[in-house]
Amino acid sequence: MSSQTPVAEAAPELPVPDPPKGLRGHPWLTLFSVAIGVMMVALDGTIVAIANPAIKQDLGASLADVQWITNGYMLALAIALITAGKLGDRFGHRQTFLIGILGFAAASAAIGFSDEVALVITFRVLQGLFGALLMPAALGLLRATFPAEKLNMAIGIWGMVIGASTAGGPIVGGLLVEHVNWQSVFFINVPVGVLALVLGLVILKDHRAENAPRSFDIPGIVLLSGAMFCLIWPLIKAGEWHWDSMKTWGFLIAAVVLFALFALLESKVREPLIPLRMFRSLPLTAGTVLMVLMAFAFMGGLFFVTFYLQNVHGMTPVDSGLHLLPLTGMMIVGSPLAGALITKFGPRIPLVGGMVLTAVAMYGMSGLDTGTGTGLMSLWFALLGLGLAPVMVGATEVIVGNAPLELSGVAGGLQQAAMQVGGSLGTAVLGAVMASRVDSDLPDNWRSAGLPPVPPAQASQLSDAVSAGIAPIPKGTPPEFAQKITSVAHDTFVSGMAQAFTVACGVAVVAAVVAFFTKRGANAEAGAGVGHI
Repeated sequence: MSSQTPVAEAAPELPVPDPPKGLRGHPWLTLFSVAIGVMMVALDGTIVAIANPAIKQDLGASLADVQWITNGYMLALAIALITAGKLGDRFGHRQTFLIGILGFAAASAAIGFSDEVALVITFRVLQGLFGALLMPAALGLLRATFPAEKLNMAIGIWGMVIGASTAGGPIVGGLLVEHVNWQSVFFINVPVGVLALVLGLVILKDHRAENAPRSFDIPGIVLLSGAMFCLIWPLIKAGEWHWDSMKTWGFLIAAVVLFALFALLESKVREPLIPLRMFRSLPLTAGTVLMVLMAFAFMGGLFFVTFYLQNVHGMTPVDSGLHLLPLTGMMIVGSPLAGALITKFGPRIPLVGGMVLTAVAMYGMSGLDTGTGTGLMSLWFALLGLGLAPVMVGATEVIVGNAPLELSGVAGGLQQAAMQVGGSLGTAVLGAVMASRVDSDLPDNWRSAGLPPVPPAQASQLSDAVSAGIAPIPKGTPPEFAQKITSVAHDTFVSGMAQAFTVACGVAVVAAVVAFFTKRGANAEAGAGVGHI
């Protein structure tokens, strides 16, 4: 194992450089520059879901093909994040960020020009790989540019951009698909990418730690990539394979074995991909676990909210996006505020408070029903945004700030990978909770409504539809029966959603306990430490 200074110890004082002159290396301009690129990636995470039905119809794609348009992107992003962070630490975060911008915009343009679904999927995978270069590099640049007392505020604004872009995806996507075409969802990345590239070339300054890694841990990259694939893939496919499938458990067991082999390898190589000494820092480990739990509750819960708004309340994608504005708005307002609070009081109190608010919001959302009005929905969405803001900011600072400067890219990749794993895990587990409740309640609700028995061959299809809030009404069904089917489907869906949100509330409570073990980054002072901003 390496004999370098453990993460938990404060880094030695570095000479403070002169304040930046002109544009290059200016902290706030650096933040603006990386935010443009990060916005493009975050927006793409949700905007494409709106375009999928139009792509399916235009290119004659199957449902499995359309799923791969999303899954290919998510897999590539999740698998490559930590390796991409290592690339930034090795070759410089500026270069890595600019290559990520260029590749992401080019892949977006290629998708827009594609006339076959296989090409769309291929370029979506490339988008994910180039997006993975962008995210950790952005955090590495912020860590290297901002002094410790300003880093939380910078991460707060960075988190605000990600939150707003993620939540704004359905609105932007809906408007583009409705008024232009599905290709415009991808073409919009080209001018944004050009702007981010120009700003990056002019503003971004390369910072490299004195003891930055000089080699690559190729076996470690292979093992970690395989482990992440075996973990994320069955989570993505859990709804189709189900949790009692040997395929699901086979992949998960393979993931455990590969992670164990990876940990064994990392303890023996000279320059490991992820030095295990990073996890000697209890705050860094707690921050990583907290990020997984937060994403589990947030992403898993939000998955059902879109079905609830669109399929139960009959909203369009644009309308449902507008109804989520209280959540987005509170994240936009709350992220910089959280950065200021964390700078003043440290991360522990804001993080614990944020997860408690998140738990309360999840509990409140478990009471949503088919007749809930916009006012009550908005209250819980706003409270959720207010709770999430300090966690997004604080957990990121805890992870990145407790890692040495020369591993800031790896730490940024770890933070993003934790979010991806948590989000996939939350969607899969809460989806299983929902499906179990629907399977349990639907037969009795169906009989109680006096509806004719469902043939056994169609029972699974009926449950799948109801689990998404859809009322499967056959053509020619008399109006009175159609109304009964709709009522049963929506009531059963809401019952399953309530149970899923109750589980998410419990996870948020556990996350609040984990937050007690966080503290300010022990190595945050090792940032570039620009004297004056």
